[in-house]
Amino acid sequence: MKTQKRLGILTSGGDCPGLNAVIRAVVSHARLTYNWQVLGIPYATKGLLERKTVPLSLHSLDLRGIDPLLNMGGTILGSINKGDTLAHIDEIVASYHALELDALIGIGGDGSLSILNQLQARGNWQFIGIPKTIDNDVAQTERVVGFDTAVNTIVDALNRLTFTAASHDRVMIVEVMGRTAGHLALQAGIAGGADVILIPEIPYSIQGICSHLKELRDVWGRQFAIVVVAEGAQVANDSCCDTSSPTPSCGMGQYIANEIRSCSHDQLDIRVSVLGHIQRGGIPTALDRLVATAFGKAAVDLLAAGETAKMVTWRNGQVEAVALEVVVAQSPLCVAPNHYLVQTARALGIYVGEEIGDRNCIYPNTVQIRP
Repeated sequence: MKTQKRLGILTSGGDCPGLNAVIRAVVSHARLTYNWQVLGIPYATKGLLERKTVPLSLHSLDLRGIDPLLNMGGTILGSINKGDTLAHIDEIVASYHALELDALIGIGGDGSLSILNQLQARGNWQFIGIPKTIDNDVAQTERVVGFDTAVNTIVDALNRLTFTAASHDRVMIVEVMGRTAGHLALQAGIAGGADVILIPEIPYSIQGICSHLKELRDVWGRQFAIVVVAEGAQVANDSCCDTSSPTPSCGMGQYIANEIRSCSHDQLDIRVSVLGHIQRGGIPTALDRLVATAFGKAAVDLLAAGETAKMVTWRNGQVEAVALEVVVAQSPLCVAPNHYLVQTARALGIYVGEEIGDRNCIYPNTVQIRP
């Protein structure tokens, strides 16, 4: 007969800074407060399908008394963001019960949380979700694990590129992640002093970009510029290239560079930097550690209170819980074209497009605040 509650925990989807801090908080609180047994599930639902577990305890997470999880990037449990999980839904449900788990905590982005929600509903699991993503596109929460660190990483890159751009009178184009949401590009662009920010949600024109760059030089005497481009930005209507494909094969950063060269008749010296997976790595910021720790503690408390099918959420400086089905229905959450940060960018003279438009993204009236 089991004498302890068996709690499983997994990380799913793309990695980001702060995941280990969540694991640390869950293990510490579950063991110290409730005396539960905590089992890590390696490689998300793949590990669950294969019925693999890793016992987690306070002392096993230490290294000669040092606590590495608080500031370690990535995830010690591993993660996957590929494969057809739902094709094995019944097998995964059976594996959960075969492992004799009493509850499960899943840390993931909008896609992972959607899949995990279907699994817990089918298997009647006790389940709590924790939002993490550098894209910041999970609905019903003001903060997610990993986003703040990614923004800081991009801002650091923009700071460095600004100096070399100014030294050589260049236009530096920086392509950042974010999928179909522009939160990462918008917030990092504003904080990093960008002159142009292109995001998926707002249409723009190549002529508008070139006119803005020309004004910077001719009116304001600026001989360089920083252009931040979200990877999911759309091909411009006045593009010189074939617009039949919404995603150029060369990448959005290089596409914008090619278009600006054509528009400016090769009068501008342009360089492209694609930050790529650099944005996913690194040591989590203090804010991400704080959010991760608060989320981990709250998730354990929700399970102890008998709650299930919920996601922890950050609102007005504190952690709350919201129904997971509501989160899934409203995600991914894109940048509303009239968002106050878009208005802020325009007020500072940053080019962020020329019209208000809806690119088939979800703008729930209940969630308009994105710090």
